[in-house]
Amino acid sequence: MRIAVIGGGPGGLYFAYLWKKRHPEAQIDLFEQNAADATFGFGVVFSEQALEFLRADDPDTVDAISPRMESWTNITLNLRGESVAIDGIGFSSIGRLELLKILQARVRSTGVAPRYDTVIPSVDALGGYDLIVAADGLNSMVRRSFENEFGASVSHSTNKFAWYGATKTFATLSQTFVATERGTFNAHHYRYAPGMSTFLVECDAATWAAYGFADKTIEESEAICETVFADTLDGHRLISNKSVWRNFPWVWNERWWYRNIVLIGDALHSAHFSIGSGTRLAIEDAIALTKALEAETDIAEGLAHYQAERKPIVQKLVTAARTSADWYETFPAHMKLGLMDFAYSYITRSGRIDDARLRAMSPQFMARYEASRNAGAGHDAD
Repeated sequence: MRIAVIGGGPGGLYFAYLWKKRHPEAQIDLFEQNAADATFGFGVVFSEQALEFLRADDPDTVDAISPRMESWTNITLNLRGESVAIDGIGFSSIGRLELLKILQARVRSTGVAPRYDTVIPSVDALGGYDLIVAADGLNSMVRRSFENEFGASVSHSTNKFAWYGATKTFATLSQTFVATERGTFNAHHYRYAPGMSTFLVECDAATWAAYGFADKTIEESEAICETVFADTLDGHRLISNKSVWRNFPWVWNERWWYRNIVLIGDALHSAHFSIGSGTRLAIEDAIALTKALEAETDIAEGLAHYQAERKPIVQKLVTAARTSADWYETFPAHMKLGLMDFAYSYITRSGRIDDARLRAMSPQFMARYEASRNAGAGHDAD
């Protein structure tokens, strides 16, 4: 089989690696418009469950990635100078470029040589392939070429965010919420290497307008964010990498394949950064596509199998991501709560965690939360 993979991000690389490893006779051409060492953003996170899912299918790749990861078991929330830890929620992180380098090496080990700095102008340029795997990201050329056929939709959240790095390393995945005279900000920050952290700054549209960010350069915006989060950064600087203000794009496709073309990863769907699942979903798509194609003798049947098996799983996670994003769209209102009520609102925001699960998962936090509720009830009784 001749396969063209468009996009050299985690999803495209992992599919090329997995298929070639399991089917050495296949011819796979992987095309990436950027250079091999180009990347956007800083670190990416995986939950413990995501890593275990990958380990079940491909322990060798997890073993290659794990030594380069930073790991922790708590989430820390910071509000009005106070902090609360939510225990029992394990995550690991790795630099996006570091992850790409590992996956690039695994692809090359199978005999596939990715073609970098190669722009595919249209799907018509890919005649002669039995299968075209579109892993070309949020702005997918392939999806845009067949929007009606895929049933594609793209919308945007109203909040603004800018993705920075920082040389200060944080003990856990942390959220810091800050109110200023002109508005409110939130930072999602976590270490992904011994001396580096991701530092994603978010604000609502009103705050963004009040600060005049539309007319600010990247450097001016960075300086403002450093001032807003001066206490959190503790003398460290933010680092930009095309750190422009953006609105989160919601990408969804009702139909996942057309003719011999199939979408995976961000080209197919997006999940809000607040649940940290974009890279995980892309890799899981690659695994699901591989298994579906192997389960059928015909490519079209394999692609139909992929959509039927995978779509309900992704829909469930994307629904949770949208619910999580809705909470962030109104985070200034949540900031008016007391610390423990705020933390409870945060951790239950996606609708996937009820009190029973939270007691089992985060017993120390839940004990502190319930004690604060009981104390409040005692005051009410007085």
